[in-house]
Amino acid sequence: MIKLLFVGDVFGQPGRRMLGKTLPDLRRDVDFAVVNMENSAGGFGMHREAAEGALRAGADCMTLGNHAWQHRDINKLMQDPESYPIVRPLNYADPATPGVGWRTFEVQTGGGQTERLTVVNLLGRVFMDQVSNPFSAIDQLLERDDLGSVFVDFHAEASSEKAGMAWHLDGRVAAVIGTHTHVPTADTRILPLGTAFQTDAGFTGPHDSIIGSDPAGPVARFVTERPHRYAVAEGRAELNAVYVQIEAGRAVGIERYRAIEETHEEGGL
Repeated sequence: MIKLLFVGDVFGQPGRRMLGKTLPDLRRDVDFAVVNMENSAGGFGMHREAAEGALRAGADCMTLGNHAWQHRDINKLMQDPESYPIVRPLNYADPATPGVGWRTFEVQTGGGQTERLTVVNLLGRVFMDQVSNPFSAIDQLLERDDLGSVFVDFHAEASSEKAGMAWHLDGRVAAVIGTHTHVPTADTRILPLGTAFQTDAGFTGPHDSIIGSDPAGPVARFVTERPHRYAVAEGRAELNAVYVQIEAGRAVGIERYRAIEETHEEGGL
């Protein structure tokens, strides 16, 4: 059995700090840790500093999303897959897109066995960028017979699209966990044929914020109906994650996890 931990979107320096403080302890109780680093660099994308911090904290694989290309660093990091186990969204039509949309790992389990795990990153299309069809992309991938257990990070806006993907893949993958909206959902469950699902894992970043940003900017935009500058919020941070237990390619357990700093402390990644 694979005990997997998935950490929701890491947002800015507060999220990186919280990941650095929390993940090492969480990592001791699991076999494999996947961290979505989509917003880890100032709220947009991932750079080398963020990637290296996540790896030091215990991440085994890093996934991305619609801000994957925000920093130039990412192209160089993707050229070194041994040092930087990054999985960017699978469903880009251009075959020359840097990096890979899925990656297979040999996981050493607590029971002393080696099991194969494939991590897939998909990008939604509803209210998002018009990328290729994620349903077709994952269907094509699942034609392979060497993937082992499959974990899907579905980075999408619409809850209906995320649920649609989970039901579409029920019995064919171990888990479909949503990211992007930064708000953890209370629909954690295992679907009838054995696929674990949660619409959104939530994010890892500033707790006293509007999905990561200092409230002043978003509130001013709503009130004035004009654009306003958004800044990463400061203060205490939170971490949201999902535990999934996987056996023979199917989920046998899923549980939400949340930790919130009592006070703001400097340091971390």
